[in-house]
Amino acid sequence: MSTTKIKTAQLWGKNKDDLKKQLVDLKQELATLRTQKVAGGSNSKLTKIHDLRKSVARVLTVINATQRSQLRLFYKNKKYLPLDLRPKKTRAMRRRLTKHEASIVSEKQKKRQMHFPQRKYAVKVRLKVYQSAF
Repeated sequence: MSTTKIKTAQLWGKNKDDLKKQLVDLKQELATLRTQKVAGGSNSKLTKIHDLRKSVARVLTVINATQRSQLRLFYKNKKYLPLDLRPKKTRAMRRRLTKHEASIVSEKQKKRQMHFPQRKYAVKVRLKVYQSAF
């Protein structure tokens, strides 16, 4: 039974089986502390329960993060990504045209631009210089 807090840096080096085993141990220890608290234990158990809950969360976070990174590697060169691996952004941004789609010019537009190009006008600028009354 571990009584010290688990450091996340130590967890990143472990493999999935070790992490699962550590998670089971932590949950068992948490269950025993909770039963002792109900039976009328001391207040020091409350801090241990708090530390154990946070340690369980750390282990689960490392497990989920490594799993997501492995999935990102798996889907790296695939055509489609699962929804939870896609960037969130906003709904409007997700539905916006891509840069490629926005740059596409149809045949009709090409002909119209060729036959009726944008006219260029030269505008003469006249500057009036006002003298100040100082």
